[in-house]
Amino acid sequence: MALRSITTQRRRLADEVYDQLVAAIMSRDIGPDDRLVQEKLAAELDISRTPVREALLRLEKEGVLHLANSGGFRLAKITEEETLELYQARAAIEGQAARILAARNDPSELDALRGIIQDNEKLTNPTTQDYFIANRTIHRAFMEMAGNRFLLEMFDMIWGRAMAFHLFAAIENADIASSLGNHMALVDVLATGDRGDALEAFTAHIQDGFELHIDGIRRSP
Repeated sequence: MALRSITTQRRRLADEVYDQLVAAIMSRDIGPDDRLVQEKLAAELDISRTPVREALLRLEKEGVLHLANSGGFRLAKITEEETLELYQARAAIEGQAARILAARNDPSELDALRGIIQDNEKLTNPTTQDYFIANRTIHRAFMEMAGNRFLLEMFDMIWGRAMAFHLFAAIENADIASSLGNHMALVDVLATGDRGDALEAFTAHIQDGFELHIDGIRRSP
């Protein structure tokens, strides 16, 4: 079998374009009315069209963008059904991590989680984005502590990409402050060592997030 060499520089450039686009979406520099055209983006970034096309297609695959009727890409709007599927995936992934942590019941790990929660819930004049970032950081800490790299990769696929954009867009219309403040209770459940209770607690917590998200979608103009 003959394999072609991989051009790592081109791949890194596509990743940089992807990161810039995500940052622009999250900061609202790119909005629902904007049309993203690869030729214009390439000219603005002063690079070839290839890495731009790769970044745009990646965002389309992740559900953040969709092909516009007039050409190019626009921001996609997530449906309630798609939101449900995302949260069901979260419950499966984070619930399994909770079972791992409860079974191990390592006091040093649980103390570290408490410290991360305390640090991230100390918000001064927070914005909606601050709440979102703090919430994601806390949930990712649980996943990292579980120590399963495959679960962590799946978590990042949901939270770090399509979920990040869609959740952030929706929660601007909901009471995002309610998403913080109850993570310590999750650690307390883990400390019991009961895997069933840990799974139930995380599932209920994620269900609360789903309901918050749906409320935000329904309040959207």
